Amino acid sequence: MDNYKNTFETWNKLAHNYQGKFMDFDLYDDTYNLFCEWIEKPNAKIFEIGCGPGNITRYLLNKQPDFKITATDVAPNMVAVAQANNPAAKCSVLDVRELNTVKEKYDAVICGFCMPYLSKDDCLKLITDAANILNSGGVLYFSAIEDAYSKSTYETSSDGQHTMFVYYHEEAYLQEALKAANFENVIVKRKHYQKANGTTETHIIFIAKKG
Repeated sequence: MDNYKNTFETWNKLAHNYQGKFMDFDLYDDTYNLFCEWIEKPNAKIFEIGCGPGNITRYLLNKQPDFKITATDVAPNMVAVAQANNPAAKCSVLDVRELNTVKEKYDAVICGFCMPYLSKDDCLKLITDAANILNSGGVLYFSAIEDAYSKSTYETSSDGQHTMFVYYHEEAYLQEALKAANFENVIVKRKHYQKANGTTETHIIFIAKKG
């Protein structure tokens, strides 16, 4: 079983667990606020990648009820939970690796915490594909776990019942991909997240505008 398929199946099993853990998780709220500030168009069309239980979509709609949000996730159970939590949004199943099949254009793309489960090549493709569905001046937001890519490894859930392959990513190649895809005014933020086992990891957040 490939790493991504294993992760997808785990997400599908843990949809309600994720809802309990992350619906009111506020570590990133200030960066979501900045994302909203960068979107200057009223009634903006937002595309979310890896929406999980819909926590980010709910936060954005509470802040900007006029946003028109399409939220996607590879796990059908996650999509069902996200739709229940966000009746005003359009939630659907999509494998982020097939983002290039999306034909509609958007004013912003947000990818809250999907990159830790994507390889380097898939992340670089995600940035390119996101650029292609953004209007000129559109905003891209994404986050990743920052560390040497070579340290990527399997990690076990806090209850010891599930394993997922977690990828670490490096600022340098993500910045290069943004530049190559014609993004500018890149802002980088970092957050320190304490895991259930007591260790701390650095999360890196990018917000950029398409030129």
